Amino acid sequence: MTSEESLSLVPATHEAIYNRFAPHQKRWILFHVSFVGLLAMFIQSTFVPSIPRIAKDLDLTDAVVRLIELLPSLAYSISILANAIGVLIWSAYSSFYGCRTIYLWGMPFICIGSCGVALSASLQSLLFWRFVQMFGCAGALSLGFGVIGHIHKLEERGTVIGTFFSIILIGETVAPFVGGAATQYWSWRNLHYSIGAWGSLEMLFIYLSFPETSHPGTLGIDKLPSRGSVHIARVNPLSSLWLLRSPNVFVVMFVSTIVTNTNHVLLVPLAHTIGVRYGITNEAIIGALFLPNGLGSFTGALIAGRLSDAVARRWREKRGGAWCPEDRLRAAWIGGLIIPWSIGASGLITTYVGGPIGLGLNILCLYVNGVAVDLVLGPLTVYNVDINHARSAEATAACMASRSLITSAATAIIVPSIQRMGVAWTDIIAAVLAVIGQCIVSFTIRYGDRMRAIVDVGFSTIENN
Repeated sequence: MTSEESLSLVPATHEAIYNRFAPHQKRWILFHVSFVGLLAMFIQSTFVPSIPRIAKDLDLTDAVVRLIELLPSLAYSISILANAIGVLIWSAYSSFYGCRTIYLWGMPFICIGSCGVALSASLQSLLFWRFVQMFGCAGALSLGFGVIGHIHKLEERGTVIGTFFSIILIGETVAPFVGGAATQYWSWRNLHYSIGAWGSLEMLFIYLSFPETSHPGTLGIDKLPSRGSVHIARVNPLSSLWLLRSPNVFVVMFVSTIVTNTNHVLLVPLAHTIGVRYGITNEAIIGALFLPNGLGSFTGALIAGRLSDAVARRWREKRGGAWCPEDRLRAAWIGGLIIPWSIGASGLITTYVGGPIGLGLNILCLYVNGVAVDLVLGPLTVYNVDINHARSAEATAACMASRSLITSAATAIIVPSIQRMGVAWTDIIAAVLAVIGQCIVSFTIRYGDRMRAIVDVGFSTIENN
């Protein structure tokens, strides 16, 4: 049976849901959600290269040296904690009010938080406003996945999510360099004022031209018998976490946490590992060292989306038109095999290979790890949207929040681990965990249908996907 014939299995009424928006409208919606995601990535990634200068500008005298060592982990942990809390709240309320409304609610937090960071005169003030800033942008990814799931069919979803990923990862590619350069040659305070202005413009664009994409009649507010002009609902933001009782959703969360942490192990202490090892102290150059990993992520995201769609279509044809969601995970194999080698090699090279050769090889490892991580994250993310289509934003948020909380704790021990065990052993431990993650993915591909039968959280079928 050809793929075109297999698509005829889907009821025409369900197909019509995805035809509500014309192709040019879908592209405009994708542009909006990608631009918000790009802003969120800029907020996250411009901060780390600025940390040494921020610590000095706060005039902490004798504590400066110690703070410069600990602030990357501390600031990252605060940011990740804010992201974990924010993503649960924004996604839960998006199921009631819709994604458009929640985008508009989150933007003021970004604007106010960015101005607060720029005005900070103490460590406590800095961390508080950084929390507010990250809380505001926490819903960008989960809402974006939800919007894409609303307007794109199963067979094209992976490619569109890959495009979404690649656009926002431009921020991960460019933002560290921009953050380092702005800190070195302009001002980290002016940088955050600029981010606040960007957030204000994006809020205006969403208000004027972004439509609600949720399927008609599916929002909580649509089901109210009557409502006034203002209705404030009490929604439990922790309800999304209940989806994790499904082994399949838990696997997505756990494996994505493992592979994402390989990036954190390389990037969070970068100024104190690669920077110190090769004598790099200029903030702009340190920021530029983030570029290879970001460029790798951009490349991996583009490949992963198309690859996962192609794999899903091919295996569906092999099954005579029957849909098995776990087939999409087969696209994660390549990245899962590369990740352990890239991070393990970086640790050993940093420890034993000096000079320009060592620096060049580390840059190559950063790029390869970025590609490999997104080759795994892409199929995992689309798989999560596929099996939880009706609650895709909440399912994504549950995984992201749990991943953020685990990463918050793990990131805080990266620098102490390197100080105690060294770069090589810290990276090797991360590589071993990545191997374990790949084994779990392989198990899910083989036994995913039985795992879904253990706990059914309302999984999607081909008729409603």
